[in-house]
Amino acid sequence: MTATSDLGTPQFASPDLLRSVFRRHAAGVAVITARGDAGPVGFTATSLASVSAEPPMLSFGISPGASSWPAIATTDHIGVHILGDHQQELAATFAKSGADRFGAPTAWREGPEGVPVLDDVLAWLVCRIVARVPAGDHRIVLAEVALGDPTGPGRPLLYHQGRFNGLRD
Repeated sequence: MTATSDLGTPQFASPDLLRSVFRRHAAGVAVITARGDAGPVGFTATSLASVSAEPPMLSFGISPGASSWPAIATTDHIGVHILGDHQQELAATFAKSGADRFGAPTAWREGPEGVPVLDDVLAWLVCRIVARVPAGDHRIVLAEVALGDPTGPGRPLLYHQGRFNGLRD
């Protein structure tokens, strides 16, 4: 192993450092949905991760200050939607604070367990929440997969450098 002198200027840990590093990390884009007391709720998530194959389980992060948190904090089931590269507008709508996320042109239907299921996505899952774990200024939600559909056509939407992008060959 050889040492290199071109390591840049290291920075001490900070929220800005973490954000800057993760802007360079391309992440798949998902929308998490739930049934809330006043109607459906949802948000764009890039923190989605597979946790376990047996049982099939995933995780995502959410801020307790998010408008969707009250529903996520109390519901038993959520929807997880993997967005395609044709859904940049949908991703932006669900990422924007105060947006009418389920109004036109968003196409959706009530799915199993009353979970809002978005149309025209690459894949979707309905999951049962098994834990909400405090993690700094967020909560990590662990959810067990109940059912889903992985057969939507297209290519995935990615988030990189603060923008939504499609894959390039």
